[in-house]
Amino acid sequence: MKKWASIVAAGSLVALVSGCGITVPSDPDGTLDSVRGGELRVGVSPNDDYTVVNGDDVSGIEPEAVRAFAATLDADVDWTIGSEQALVKKLENDEIDLLIAGITDDTPWVDKAGVSRAYAEHPGVDGRMEKHVMLVQLGENAFLSELERFLGDYTRTEG
Repeated sequence: MKKWASIVAAGSLVALVSGCGITVPSDPDGTLDSVRGGELRVGVSPNDDYTVVNGDDVSGIEPEAVRAFAATLDADVDWTIGSEQALVKKLENDEIDLLIAGITDDTPWVDKAGVSRAYAEHPGVDGRMEKHVMLVQLGENAFLSELERFLGDYTRTEG
């Protein structure tokens, strides 16, 4: 009888949560919802071929990927240029949604930003392979999941 009561309680909890419209993963600040059909605010800091900044012109490996990602969300890209430190602060303050700068998976920003899984590997200056990541606001897991899904497809098809 006790087992039956546990099953009924668990089923009721599932029904209650699903009725509330809660999704997993979620974005406490609603980043994915606000970007979709709107604007993707991207911080960019210059770093070799990954992120090239020439005045207001942003190009390179990562900006090309970001533009393609934004297109899948029917979003326009709004670039903010700055240092990594200043841009991480903007992530924390919800002033940008995404940060690109040729950042590697050994980034010191792990306690300040959400880190995507590595989506590309390239030799570093010391010849060792570096795994590249992008940064998002901490806790915006639906947005991060959407970005990672895109990057997984993008690296497979675009190489």
